[in-house]
Amino acid sequence: MPKHFQAKLFSPDCDDRHRRGRKPSTSLPDSTQPRRASGDGAELLGVRLLPPLPPSVAAGKGLGGLAPPCVFGLRLWISPALITSAVSIINTIAKLAKTCILRLTVCKLYFILSDKVANGGASMWCELSQGNFFDEFQMEGVAAEHNEIYLEFVPENLWRALKTAQSAKAVKIKLTNKHCPCLRVAVELPSLSSSSRIVTHDIPVGVIPRRMWNDFREPSVPDFDVSIYLPVLKTMKSVVERMKNLSNFIVIEANLSGEMNLKIETDLVSVTTHFKDLGNPPWASEDGCQSSAQGRDLESMAEACIDIKKLQQLLAGQQVNPTKALCNILRKRIVHFILLHEEVSLQYFIPAIA
Repeated sequence: MPKHFQAKLFSPDCDDRHRRGRKPSTSLPDSTQPRRASGDGAELLGVRLLPPLPPSVAAGKGLGGLAPPCVFGLRLWISPALITSAVSIINTIAKLAKTCILRLTVCKLYFILSDKVANGGASMWCELSQGNFFDEFQMEGVAAEHNEIYLEFVPENLWRALKTAQSAKAVKIKLTNKHCPCLRVAVELPSLSSSSRIVTHDIPVGVIPRRMWNDFREPSVPDFDVSIYLPVLKTMKSVVERMKNLSNFIVIEANLSGEMNLKIETDLVSVTTHFKDLGNPPWASEDGCQSSAQGRDLESMAEACIDIKKLQQLLAGQQVNPTKALCNILRKRIVHFILLHEEVSLQYFIPAIA
C-alpha cells in the first residue's frame, strides 16, 4: 500500500535554488548522487528524498495488510492563480460529496463518488489532467502493471487546508503514517523576517486495497434519448432554488430541437419553466460517425423525475464556470450532467424516481 506521498508546489517568487537549471523529471532522484542530510530524509536540488521503507512494509506486509507497499510522489511549480483554481475545484467536489475517492495515475487525477444508483444515490466522476497543474509529476504505484493509487478522504478537509495556501510561497503534500494514514499539507507562508512561517495540516485518509479498485472505474455513458446544452447555470440555479420550496422532486424534459423544461407538479400547484434554442451537441456513434437525429421525432420530449435537492446541490456547488455544460436524459431512468472546463471535466449522475 502507499507509504509516502509527497508533493511540492512552488509559486514564481519561490527561492531560485529550487528551479535554476533544472528540467522537469518524471522519475525519482537517483539516490546515489551527492546530497545534504535534512531531517527525516535528504534534500537534492530542492527535492526531498523519501526515507527508507520500514522493514515490515519493505517485506510486503504493507500498513494494516491492505495492499503491497508502494511509493509515489508529486513535485510541481504552480502559480497563485492555479492554486486558486485548485481550491475552487476541491470546493466544488466538497459540495457534492462528504467523502470521495482520489485515484492517482501517471497522467491524471480522479475524484470519484460511487453511490449505488439502484438505491437512489448520485454518482460523480471528476477528471483532472496533471499536466494542467503540475510542471513535474512523480508517481509509483503498487506495481509496474498496477501503477495507480486509490485514497478515500473528506474533500472538505483538503479544501480547508489548500484555502490557506492561496498566498503561499510553497506547498508540500505527502502521505504519512503517524497514527493513521494522513495527507500532510505543509504551507509555507510569506514572512517579513528571514525565517519561514509554515502551517501544517494532517488530513486522515484511507488506502483502498487493489481488490476493490474495480468498484471505482469510470461509469459508462448511458445510451441516452436526448442530449442538450444547459442554459446559463446561474439562471438554472435560481429557478431550481425557487422550485425547491414547492416540491421535493423536479421533472427535467428536453427534445432534439434544443428545448428544455423544468417543472414541478403537486396537488396544489403546477409550475413549468421553459428554455428554448439551447442546441443539441453532436455525438459520435460506436463506428466513429456522427450520430444523426434523422428518423427521430425532434419535438418528442424525453423526461425524468429526479430529487430536486441533488440537482440544487450540483448547481449550488459550482465554483468554476464551465465552458460547456450539457445534460443527457435517459427516459425515466437517469439524468447525466457533464460540465467541462479547461483543466477539469465533471460528470454527475442522478437516478430517476419512479
